[in-house]
Amino acid sequence: MASTQRSLPVHLNPIRVSLHGAEQGRSGVRDDSPNSPDAFMAEGSALFAAGRLAAAADVWQQAAKAYGTHGHSLDQARALHYLALAYFNLGQWELAQQANTESQTLLAMTSQSESLLGASLNLQGQLQLVLGQPEQGIETWKQAAAIYGSVGDATGQLGAQLNQARALQTLGHYQQSQRLLEQSHTAVEAQSDLAVKATSLKLLGTALQAVGALERSQSLLTESLTIAQQLAATTPVFAEQASATLLSLGDTLSAQGETAAALTHYQRAAEIAVQPLTQIQAQLHQLQLLVKTEQWAPAQSLISTLLPPLKALSPSRDSVYAQVNFADSWIRATQGLPAQPAQQTQIARLLADAVQMARSLSDTRAEAFALGQLGHLYESAQQWQGAQRLTHQAMQLAAGLDAPDLKTAWQWQLGRILTQQGQTEAAIAAYGHAVNSLQSLRQELVALNPDLQFSFLETVEPVYRELVSLLLDNRPDQTQLHQARQLIESLQLAELDNFFRHACLQARPQLIDTVDATAAVLYPIILPDRLAVIVSRPGQPLFHYETRLPQADIEAALAQLQLYLNPHFFEADRLQVSQQLYDWLIRPAEAFLGDTQTLVFVLDGVLRNLPMAALYDGQQYLIERYSIALSPGLQLLEPQSLNVDRLEVLTGGLSVPQQGFAALPAVDTEVSQIAATLPTTQLLNQTFTTERLKRTLGETPFTVVHLATHGQFSSRAEDTFLVTWDGRINVQDLDALLQPRRRDPEQPLELLVLSACQTATGDRRAALGLAGIALRSGARSTLATLWQVNDESTATLMGEFYQQLTDHPGMTKATALRAAQLSLLKQPQYRQPFYWAPFVLVGNWL
Repeated sequence: MASTQRSLPVHLNPIRVSLHGAEQGRSGVRDDSPNSPDAFMAEGSALFAAGRLAAAADVWQQAAKAYGTHGHSLDQARALHYLALAYFNLGQWELAQQANTESQTLLAMTSQSESLLGASLNLQGQLQLVLGQPEQGIETWKQAAAIYGSVGDATGQLGAQLNQARALQTLGHYQQSQRLLEQSHTAVEAQSDLAVKATSLKLLGTALQAVGALERSQSLLTESLTIAQQLAATTPVFAEQASATLLSLGDTLSAQGETAAALTHYQRAAEIAVQPLTQIQAQLHQLQLLVKTEQWAPAQSLISTLLPPLKALSPSRDSVYAQVNFADSWIRATQGLPAQPAQQTQIARLLADAVQMARSLSDTRAEAFALGQLGHLYESAQQWQGAQRLTHQAMQLAAGLDAPDLKTAWQWQLGRILTQQGQTEAAIAAYGHAVNSLQSLRQELVALNPDLQFSFLETVEPVYRELVSLLLDNRPDQTQLHQARQLIESLQLAELDNFFRHACLQARPQLIDTVDATAAVLYPIILPDRLAVIVSRPGQPLFHYETRLPQADIEAALAQLQLYLNPHFFEADRLQVSQQLYDWLIRPAEAFLGDTQTLVFVLDGVLRNLPMAALYDGQQYLIERYSIALSPGLQLLEPQSLNVDRLEVLTGGLSVPQQGFAALPAVDTEVSQIAATLPTTQLLNQTFTTERLKRTLGETPFTVVHLATHGQFSSRAEDTFLVTWDGRINVQDLDALLQPRRRDPEQPLELLVLSACQTATGDRRAALGLAGIALRSGARSTLATLWQVNDESTATLMGEFYQQLTDHPGMTKATALRAAQLSLLKQPQYRQPFYWAPFVLVGNWL
C-alpha cells in the first residue's frame, strides 16, 4: 500500500456516561407486561448497555411519554434522565440538555429521589463542561457531590468530585484541582468496602492520568488492581474489573514511555477479560502501541489474531469504534510497504461493515467516524476522488453533531487530499477550517479528549505546520506571510495548552511597531522539506526566505551544534556548524535588518534548545552584533519598559548539596553581588523553603525574584521544576506561589531569574518547559539558562547584569544581558559559548 503523510487520531471513543447514580427500577409495584413503560425502561437499559444508543433513546422516549400520561412524575423524570444520557453519549448535547432540564423540573416537585437528582446534576455538569461552561459545571458538581454524600453513595460522590477536578484543570486552577484530588484520595483510602474502594481507586487513578500526574496514577491504579485481583479470586465477576484496571494502568505506563510494561499490562488485560469486547479493546490498545513503536512483526501477528473476533462482534457503538480503531492501526502498520490490494480490500470491507452497523444503530457520530476512516483508507491508497467523496460525506454528518474532534480530523484530511490533487486554494481553505476548529474549541478539546493531549505531535501540530507549508509555497504574498506568521504564533499557544493540559493562556494581539521600534522578530519554522524564516520589522513588509533541506538534515545539524557547544569538542568544528546555521537563519536577512538593535526569536521545535547568541557569521558571534531575546509569541507579551528605581529583589538559593543535587558554592557570591547593587532580601539554604518563599513573596511586593538553585525544564509539565531546601516547586505550582504578585498590577513581577537550571537530557522539546515557567510565573521577563554552567562564571555574569541595569537607567534587559555576556566573552577562561551562550531572556525584553 502506498504511504500517506498522516493518519487520524485513534481512540476517539464515545464519552460514555453510565447509568450509575440513577435508580434503575420504579419504586412500588412494577408492570413488566409488554409495551408497559417499565418494560420500556428495562429494554432501554439493555440497549444502552449493549451500545445501541439511538435505540435506547427511542424506547426511553416512549417510556417518558407513557409515564407522563399516567401522571407518574418520578418515573417520568427517571426516563427523561436516561434519555438525556443517551443523547449525551450520541453527541446530541442540545437534546440532552432539554431532556435533563425536563427531568430536573419534575424532580423539583418531589423529594423522593435524591440519588436521581444527584445523577441529573452530574450529567448537567458534563453538559456545561462540553459546552464551554466549566465554571458553571464546577458549581453543579459541588451540588451533585453533596447530594451523593447525603445518601451514602461513595462512588457517585467521588465521580462528581473528579469531574470538578477535571474542570478546574481545564481552567488552569492546578492547585485547586490537586487539592480536590487529594481530598478524594483521603476519602477513598478510608473506604472499608473493598469493592467500592477498588472502583474508586480506578476512577481516581484514571483522573490523575488525564491531568498528567502519571506517577500517582500508576500508584493508585496498581493499588486498585491488587484489590480487584483479590476479589476476583473468590468472586469471578471482579475479573472484568481487574481487566479494565490493567487496561488503564497500561495507558498510564504508555504515557510514561514504559512501552514494554504497558504491552505486558494490555496482554494481561486481554487474557483475563470475561467479555469479548473488553478483550478486544485491550488488544487494540496493545496493537496501537506496537504500531506506534514500530514493532511490525508482533503487530502483524496481532492483526491476524484480532480480525475474526472483530467481525463476530454484536452491533453496538463500541463495536463500530473497535473496528474503526483496528482499521486505523492496520493502515498505519502497512504504510511504507508495497501496495497489497488484498489487504486494502479487507480493510475496506471491515470499514464498510462498520458504516452499515452504525447506520443500523442510527448512530450518526459512529457513522461519521467510520466513513471518515474509510476516506483515510482511500487517501492511503492514493485514490483521491474516492477519498474526497467519503471525507465530504463524513464532514456532512459531523456538521450536524456536537463533534469538534471529528470535524477537525475530517477538515484536516480533506486539506491533505486536496493538496495531493494540486487544489492548493481549496486545500488552504480546508486547513483553515481545521485550524479554526482547533482554536475556537481549545478548552472543549482539552476537556473532551485526553488522548489528544498525549498525541499532540500527531494530531494537532501537523495541522498548523502543513498549512504554513502551503501558504509559503510559490512566492507567498504579504497576506499569506501574515497568515503564516499568525499560524506560527497560534502553534506556540497550542503547544503551551498541551504542555499545561489546559487552555487558559489569554492571547493579546501585539504589533512589533508598538513594542519596540528598534527590534525585529524572527519566526523560524521547521517544515518537512525546508527551514522557513519570516522576519518582521516595524514599518516594513514581512520578509521571507527559506533553506530547502529535508527536516532530518536540518535537525541533525541542530543536534550537532548542541553537541559541539561542549568545550571538550574542537572549536573549528563548532564554528563551522554554527556558521552554517547562521547562513540559514540570519544571513539572508542581513540587509533587511538594517539598524535593528534587538533580535527577538519565536523559536520552533528543537531550535528552542539552542542559544541563538552562539550563531557565528565567520567573524563574530550574533551576540556581538545584537541584543537577543526569546518569546513564546508576541500574543503573550506584556510590553512594558523596566523602571530601575522600583526594583526590589528577593534572592533564594542553595549553595550546599541538597536532595541529591550538587553544591553551588558561588551562589553565596552571586547573591552578595546582587545585594550590593539593589535592595535585596535573602533566603539561602535552610531558609530557602517552599513555605518561607511563599510567605515572603506575600509580605513584600518584590519586582525581581532571583532563584540560584537547581532546576529542570522538560516538555512534560510534571518534570519541570525548581529545587528548594525541603522539596521541589513544580511549574504547575508557580502561579499559586507567586499569586500575591498578580493582585497588584501597579507592582508586577518584572523579572524572574533562574540561574542554575538546565533542559532535561535527551528531551528534544525540553525548552518548552522554560516557556512554561516563564508564563506560569506571571513575570514579564524570565532570565534562565539552557544548561547548568560553571558556578563562578554564572555569578560573574549575574553580577554584571544587575550592575548594567543600575548604572544605565533606561537600558533594556536584553541589552544588559548582552553586555554581561560580552564581559564573559572577553575573559580568556570564559570565551567559549559554553559559558556565556546558555543565558536566555524570555518574554519582555524592554
